[in-house]
Amino acid sequence: MLFGFNAAEVFDIAINIEENGKIFYTKAAQMVDNEDVKALFLQLANEEDVHKARFTELKKLLPPQAQQPTVPDISGDLDAYIKMMAREHIFNDASGVEQELKKISSVQDALKLAIQFEKDSVLFFVSMKEATDDTKGREMIDWLIKEEQEHVKRLSLALHRIIKGF
Repeated sequence: MLFGFNAAEVFDIAINIEENGKIFYTKAAQMVDNEDVKALFLQLANEEDVHKARFTELKKLLPPQAQQPTVPDISGDLDAYIKMMAREHIFNDASGVEQELKKISSVQDALKLAIQFEKDSVLFFVSMKEATDDTKGREMIDWLIKEEQEHVKRLSLALHRIIKGF
């Protein structure tokens, strides 16, 4: 049996995650009263748009073989794992975003949720990277991972500033 995901599907899922990330950041910015965090969230919302556009363009550049399942998965374990990772991503769908937004009662909550979202994205993309053995596809997924790691860093610094009071 061949594994069902491929690099093209990674980008489809990434586009969906970025769309939901923009929804989250836009709505969370309206919920927080800290002007620095509000500005960061609005900046990240804009970056989610940029990522979505970039992912769409990168998907168009994928070679034809990147749209074919190429990773042997005789037992079906890898297929099941990746599907579970996609389902369990904190912002897999818009209803998940709305549910998570309801849990925010402070700027720290909003930042912690944003960090979790970005960490989930990193973990998802690392897992998806295993689903393609196409070199170009793997390079593009590496780019996605670096982008999300940068978001984790910026959000973590903002949380640290809030907790330390500066």
